[in-house]
Amino acid sequence: MSGEVEERSKPTKGKGLRRPKRRVAIKLDMTPMVDIAFLLLIFYMVTTVFAMPQAMEINLPPAEQLEDDLIIKESNLLTIRVDGEGRFWWNLRMVTPDNLPLLLPTAPETPDTVAYMFYPDTLRSLLVAHNKENDKLSTLILIHEDATYNDMVNILDEIDLIERSWNSYTAEKLGVKIDEIPKADKFSYRYAIGDWEDRDSKKIDGAIRNAQERGDL
Repeated sequence: MSGEVEERSKPTKGKGLRRPKRRVAIKLDMTPMVDIAFLLLIFYMVTTVFAMPQAMEINLPPAEQLEDDLIIKESNLLTIRVDGEGRFWWNLRMVTPDNLPLLLPTAPETPDTVAYMFYPDTLRSLLVAHNKENDKLSTLILIHEDATYNDMVNILDEIDLIERSWNSYTAEKLGVKIDEIPKADKFSYRYAIGDWEDRDSKKIDGAIRNAQERGDL
């Protein structure tokens, strides 16, 4: 940045031998400043890392299997329901008056102003425990229309985390990479997302009354 200095003499007033005062005027050349601004702008445009779109990877069965109905034994079925209030319920086998869905505990630090808060550790422990007990277990996910999209994402995130962690442990145990795990030893979580029906609302109503009697709600 360069500048020019000009000296201007102030006209004298009156008579006398006083030397006139001189004012200094400065002119700034802004051209280099504009060049630097554009260079910085180009630099930030080139080096900026844009946010990548977030996507969830879902492994689907082969197309020929999608056309056939898959029969699952009642003893191999775990059902996760999310009601309209965002509460998570679970049950093994079919729902009966003696086998009503149970409420997953709320998060330990749930604020007093919040009735229920999802706690991922509880769901993860439940899914891992039952999959270890039954290697043929399948999970059915039912979500009420008034629940949030985030509730479904929370469940799928936990399933994905369990699958990755399980296979990482298996790979470490076998001393191979994850993509080198034999097909027989590789864990693939079996689950499906179904439609919430009126009968599911009735089952949850009974489960709510049961939970209130036990003091869970």
